[in-house]
Amino acid sequence: MKVIVSACLLGENCKYNGGNNYSEKVVKFLDGKEVIPVCPETLAGLGIPRTPIEICGDRVISKTGEDVTDCLIRAIKTILSQIADEDIECAVLKSRSPTCGVKQVYDGTFTGTLVDGSGILAAALKMFGISVIDAEDL
Repeated sequence: MKVIVSACLLGENCKYNGGNNYSEKVVKFLDGKEVIPVCPETLAGLGIPRTPIEICGDRVISKTGEDVTDCLIRAIKTILSQIADEDIECAVLKSRSPTCGVKQVYDGTFTGTLVDGSGILAAALKMFGISVIDAEDL
């Protein structure tokens, strides 16, 4: 069984600010499992570092107003096609991310306000029947 994991949780410097969200809890959970690291934002070509993005209604918009929805959807389709024939146990994703957030995301105002909802990768994985775990719940 394989586990999909937000790459930033493994220490990959792929966050919008060039850093990572390394999590010892996540690494311990993954011990002995085969890992598939993912970062939809970098796969979409948004760069590192990059302008922050948030979900605004049914679109994903950068803080400068650029609509990045379509490139993120293409990246997520790529991820889904890469895992189509894999035996996936679950996905462990970064909290509050516009792509990987499981339970909450920022509301699109860039004010730090959280709302209930999922990032677009988390939602897609759920639609495909993959169990999605918020890294903070480990």
